[in-house]
Amino acid sequence: MWTLAEPGRGKLVEKRSRFLSFAYPLSTAGEAAVHVDELRREYRDARHVVYAYRVLKGKKILERADDAGEPARSAGWAILELLRGKDLVNVLVVVVRYFGGVKLGVGGLRRAYRDAASLALEDAGIVQYVPRGRYRLTFHPEHSGRAFSLLSRLGAKIRSREYVGGRVVVALEIPWDRVPDLEDGIRPWGEVRPVE
Repeated sequence: MWTLAEPGRGKLVEKRSRFLSFAYPLSTAGEAAVHVDELRREYRDARHVVYAYRVLKGKKILERADDAGEPARSAGWAILELLRGKDLVNVLVVVVRYFGGVKLGVGGLRRAYRDAASLALEDAGIVQYVPRGRYRLTFHPEHSGRAFSLLSRLGAKIRSREYVGGRVVVALEIPWDRVPDLEDGIRPWGEVRPVE
């Protein structure tokens, strides 16, 4: 699986129609709705604001495509097929179309939306996706050195750290394949639990 390194943009002109494309890395489907709403407000004079996304939730991939008034399966679906073909997850692509007065036909629309989406993806950069889980690690402060050393070795990303009731509580993300190593490593002196 793959994802985006950062947000990206693209622009395509096809028979006087302008296609502005935007690619965003995502964590949730809710983030997709926020980006789409922002672009609809910013480009409210555009004829169409089309999008597609794929978001990993647990071990399932949530997908959605919206043709935004274009002929069925000619716009959002073309973008979704592109995302599937590239095995991308946690990605949203939005394409804003300003109609240029010349009809492109369904095949032309599919190509234009796909090509515009490709430009934004290329600008964003595609990187390998490493599935991660969210966990909460709890331990006594005297074990801080060994805890943070273990987390560093396992490639964990620390999201927050706090002291609760004389214990250290660390919220973190860790690659799924490293969770057994984390559980084995902290068993004698701490506790780890998944966060939903």
